[in-house]
Amino acid sequence: MTKPALMAVDDDEPVLTAVERDLRARYAEHYQVYTASSGEQALDLLRRLRLREDPVALLLVDQRMPGMSGVELLAAARKLHPDARRVLLTAYADTDAAIRAINDADVQHYLLKPWDPPEDRLYPVLDDLLQTWRPPPPVANLRVIGDRWSQTSHAVREFLARNLVPYHWLDVETDAKARELLDVAQLDAGALPVVVLDDGEVLVQPDLHQVGARIGLRARAERPGYDLVVVGAGPAGLAAAVYGASEGLSTLVVECSAPGGQAGTSSRIENYLGFPVGLSGADLTMRAREQAIRFGAELLVPAEVVGVRRADPYTVVALQDGSEVSASTLLVATGVNYRTLDVPGAAGLTGVGVYYGAGRAEGVDHQGDRVFVVGGGNSAGQAALFLSQFAASVTVLIRGADLGATMSRYLVDRLVASEKITVEQRTEVAGALGTRRLEGLRLRTGTEERETPADALFVFIGQAPRTSWLDGVVRRDERGFLLTGTDLGTDGGTAPADWPLPVPPLPLETSVPGVFAAGDVRHGSGTRIASAVGEGAMAVRFAHQRLSTR
Repeated sequence: MTKPALMAVDDDEPVLTAVERDLRARYAEHYQVYTASSGEQALDLLRRLRLREDPVALLLVDQRMPGMSGVELLAAARKLHPDARRVLLTAYADTDAAIRAINDADVQHYLLKPWDPPEDRLYPVLDDLLQTWRPPPPVANLRVIGDRWSQTSHAVREFLARNLVPYHWLDVETDAKARELLDVAQLDAGALPVVVLDDGEVLVQPDLHQVGARIGLRARAERPGYDLVVVGAGPAGLAAAVYGASEGLSTLVVECSAPGGQAGTSSRIENYLGFPVGLSGADLTMRAREQAIRFGAELLVPAEVVGVRRADPYTVVALQDGSEVSASTLLVATGVNYRTLDVPGAAGLTGVGVYYGAGRAEGVDHQGDRVFVVGGGNSAGQAALFLSQFAASVTVLIRGADLGATMSRYLVDRLVASEKITVEQRTEVAGALGTRRLEGLRLRTGTEERETPADALFVFIGQAPRTSWLDGVVRRDERGFLLTGTDLGTDGGTAPADWPLPVPPLPLETSVPGVFAAGDVRHGSGTRIASAVGEGAMAVRFAHQRLSTR
């Protein structure tokens, strides 16, 4: 198999020689190292690698070069090798160029030169970037045959993408290979979706549990009981898994669909501490999941919790498949769902033009289309910017008059600067039009309604906590969010009237001793990824404290 390529580009020959030396010393065993002394030479080489279908893992490009700057080169290289990690080399005076590179070329990192020794500054950065790089999936990998405008086909694609499983999509309407494979399997188009596994096994109209079992995801626990059971694998749940497992607690994480939660669907997270150029939700999820597993945490996907019961001092968690797991301590980190759009036509078009969250599959499907985003929060802003890479136009619909009232300023500025994105204020969706797929929207501004053509609508409105499975066991507020700590009604440090222990509940502890809540599911949470990660880590500390009293 061809080694993935690492490419260094610099017009200063001594510098380029030194960079090549450092790259070969560390990476020559697993990567092919290339160099170029100009942007034009680098692009020519990148085109040849693309024609040969050789993967490019990383580009290390100097900013100050005659003829073509590093930012211009990385922006052009992104179109040829979109999955390559991009690093800009700058001098101390080039910080403005680094910011432009983040915005225009989507670089993952910038490095100030010179570095000496490379072990201190160069290798840690490149190691981290290469650890999360994955080569493009081969065509002969897992294949999904389906109808682009089918809700069940979309569900399978979304499940695979959210779980970071590479697959090759074959649309039965446009791909002759799809029809050929159906003929070989003696199936017709009414049996879609069809999943063809690596070993040739064919799954016809599978549910997501079948797909998960066949691709190696684990859905059943290895043990009957654990020190810590975490329900939900978003940022809070994954943080708790990392800290719990690393500190010696037997830890189980139960996730109903895919790790990452809402954060996992984000195309770019730019305000998370320690990542100045941002990272995608998929990257953050991949890092956290691998870290938790490396420390010994078990991860069940897809596995849905349907209820809990107390067997003091334990909490017994009931799973949808009928099995149960005992938890010495339980952390609820199930997060929230975006509220569904309750207008005529929307429910029947979910997955076929109406989407909750914006992934790469949806972006590619709507290349050159007219796309609408409804919502005024950061998730909506990030989705609009991401979709503008594919769509002909993106229209953001907000009910208020000021986008800055609900969205971070850096996102507002980028939306305003984009030529493809427009914002319509005081406008809401009154209806979704179409039969087999979304074809248009009915929009309401004030008392006036109008219809407009639309190919896709991405919905980011409101939040509903995933807590119905705790009904009657754990106290919730009027909206369903879990009450913890002093929010349970403690007064002056005393325990609430229905609290069974002689000491008050710990911070993040719910109305049931040993059951904690972290992240967006908790009443009064910060609704930020950093807040969720912090609460997940804190919950482990309190779990230790509760366990020590037994």
